[in-house]
Amino acid sequence: MLEQLKQEVCNANKALVKHNLVIFTWGNVSACSDEGFIVIKPSGVDYDKMRAEDMVVLDLEGNIIEGKSNPSSDTPTHLELYKKFPSIKGICHTHAPYATSFAQAGISLDCLGTTHADYFYGSVPCTRELTLHEVESDYEKNTGKVIIETFETLNPLTIPAVLVNKHGVFSWGKTVFSAVENAVVLEEIAKMNFRTMLLSSGTRKLPDYILEKHYQRKHGINSYYGQRKDLTVA
Repeated sequence: MLEQLKQEVCNANKALVKHNLVIFTWGNVSACSDEGFIVIKPSGVDYDKMRAEDMVVLDLEGNIIEGKSNPSSDTPTHLELYKKFPSIKGICHTHAPYATSFAQAGISLDCLGTTHADYFYGSVPCTRELTLHEVESDYEKNTGKVIIETFETLNPLTIPAVLVNKHGVFSWGKTVFSAVENAVVLEEIAKMNFRTMLLSSGTRKLPDYILEKHYQRKHGINSYYGQRKDLTVA
């Protein structure tokens, strides 16, 4: 099972390049198995040279179970999120330019249109800045903690992404590939928001009733977007 997960994590990391979310080695993707093992990209390895066997396997305390390389420097952030939110099974971190621009400005991504509402059930928040003590004492772990703090009153499965103030983007999902998909969509939404804000300084958020309709038709109990899983062809 871990061999399959290592291949999936490798493919998901390479997908960041395919979707123009990273350059050089500016990002990482991880996955968490049902048994609580974390598979993550090795630190500083070029995407075009990366292989499934290069992935690093750890337990939830950060102990290396398999792998010859150092895991991503962002591993402690991933671990904090997996421990706090066990329903999350994949995490993606990027410095995608438009979304990161909002993070650097300390501005949340408000829901301005239905594209956003199809994926995120409200604004994608921006964290507070880390304090000097938090940066110097345990930077990556405290990055995870400030994300958790930001989601004290939010559901991480209905808003599966966050902007880390002055840093970049973390997204997640029930699978490693949904974590990447949410990162791709978030960057597109950030582009749309940026352009919309340039066109109109008085831009209003999407009305709640339209947000509700679009999100629930895709994710709600009575969702009708896509094909029924029980649908059979005669």
